[in-house]
Amino acid sequence: MVWKIRKVIKTMPKLKDPILIEGLPGIGNVGKVAVDFMIDELGAVKIMEFSSYSLPHSVFVNEENLVELPRIELYYKKASDFNKLSKKNKKLLLPNRDFLFLSGDIQPTDEEASYDFSNTLLDVFNQFKGKELITIGGIGLSEIPEKPKVFCTGTAKHTVKNFIHDTPASSKLYGVVGPIVGVTGLLVGLAEKRKMHAVCLLAETYAHPLYLGIKGSQEVLKILNKKLSLNLDLKSLNTEIKEVEQEIMKRTEQLQNVTKKESAGQVSYIG
Repeated sequence: MVWKIRKVIKTMPKLKDPILIEGLPGIGNVGKVAVDFMIDELGAVKIMEFSSYSLPHSVFVNEENLVELPRIELYYKKASDFNKLSKKNKKLLLPNRDFLFLSGDIQPTDEEASYDFSNTLLDVFNQFKGKELITIGGIGLSEIPEKPKVFCTGTAKHTVKNFIHDTPASSKLYGVVGPIVGVTGLLVGLAEKRKMHAVCLLAETYAHPLYLGIKGSQEVLKILNKKLSLNLDLKSLNTEIKEVEQEIMKRTEQLQNVTKKESAGQVSYIG
């Protein structure tokens, strides 16, 4: 199974000790909402697109009544770009590392494709000399949580402990969810084999296929904002998400008819 990579800029950037943050569609679209918000808020630049015949055999119809193939995209943001913020507010804590963001309309839907894509992405990440990554997903509940909890797991106890220090995130995940299915889980598992440091942040959300877990995304963003010094304007999340909510829900609903469905009760979390 081959994944095609299309570079959308002429020269690949040289990144300083980059952190990869993944947020593909899943339960509540928690990861997608969080990563799409960071991409827009930080003005991250797209550098490549991933495609494969293993993706669902469907296209989207956009607002211009034209078709679009499902996309998985990689963006970057350099820490040096934050310097303009420090001129306005010298008290700001600024990132000292660069970032890669993975987002998309879909993620691989079968086992082999998920493994192939995750390894392909880690190969790309290795080319940027990256050693640390964060994946984001949702934990499906039977009711909408008023104050979603965030849980964290990862490749090693000390990695998780250091990451959740001074945050409300909990590492007590065993028994809360079943297997973490999809790219969100596989990236962390495969990263360990490559001696990379990885954590997975899972926020509680409502387990309905058309529910958008904004509150869960907000809780994850608060943690990332603090740990990575991103200086995000989280107050604007509710306003901005209203602009994209309709489009996300349309695409999610369309994909329900063409992607494989997990039987109720088999897993408590899907990528």
